[in-house]
Amino acid sequence: MRVKRGTMLVAVAVLVAWGRSGAAELPVATPKASLKWAEAGIPGVKTAVVQGDMAKGPSHFYLSYAAGFVSPRHHHTPDHYVTTVSGTLVLVAGGQEHRLTPGSYFAFTDRMPHVARCEGSEACVMFIDARGPWDVVPEKP
Repeated sequence: MRVKRGTMLVAVAVLVAWGRSGAAELPVATPKASLKWAEAGIPGVKTAVVQGDMAKGPSHFYLSYAAGFVSPRHHHTPDHYVTTVSGTLVLVAGGQEHRLTPGSYFAFTDRMPHVARCEGSEACVMFIDARGPWDVVPEKP
């Protein structure tokens, strides 16, 4: 089989570019002890960003609710995908109540209105993959 020289040069250029872009990326690793928790502006709520900028675009961060915390009904503009790390998080969305213990997962897309509460005596910690700038938008009663 004969390959044209131009086709071969394009293939080599693509492989070289791919190899360079892959080599430049470093893994993201954040030990628990190095998390920098910050007050989120809502009593009982803290965040710890591990990647990205919550205010400017997509990000990955931990969100912590103090034991007993109950949010008002609200939504978030970006689609987001969440894993419960600790505590018992109770979500009320779409007319259903969901009790989420550690290891549970949920996704909210299309600005899904919801209420969240942290049940029990342990703080609720979640890991969030937000696909855009993070916000909290109160829903009208």
